[in-house]
Amino acid sequence: MISVIQRVREARVDVEGQTVGAIGHGLLVLVCAERGDTEAEADRLLAKLLKLRIFGDEAGKMNRSLQDVAGGLLLVSQFTLAADTTGGNRPSFTQAAAPDEGRRLFDYVVEQARALHPVVATGRFATEMQVHLINDGPITIPLRIAPAAPVQ
Repeated sequence: MISVIQRVREARVDVEGQTVGAIGHGLLVLVCAERGDTEAEADRLLAKLLKLRIFGDEAGKMNRSLQDVAGGLLLVSQFTLAADTTGGNRPSFTQAAAPDEGRRLFDYVVEQARALHPVVATGRFATEMQVHLINDGPITIPLRIAPAAPVQ
């Protein structure tokens, strides 16, 4: 799974002029399921999101996690993170999971996040969205969770 994590002061997602998801201080995470991803990769992604220490402590050092600061988590599906731009000027998205599988895995991440964290909001899968944010820092971190190597 591919994600882009942004520490935000606030963020929201609008669809057709209506806000469908919003948070205050926390993380806005763009999420893309790739071909071959499973719930195992989704679980590892979520664990990393909740524990990643990118919020300041009393000394201003990035030493606190989303859970530590009780921040919001705004998850937005973004298949274009799988873009391959090596072959010309038009991106290829063949590495992105098929739409049904991408939706299933995104919904799984959201369901698990809501079970583990008190403030979770989302955009709408496969919908034209406008994402508004005030980036805090700015702190923006790309994260790729590759399938685990088979045990031998």
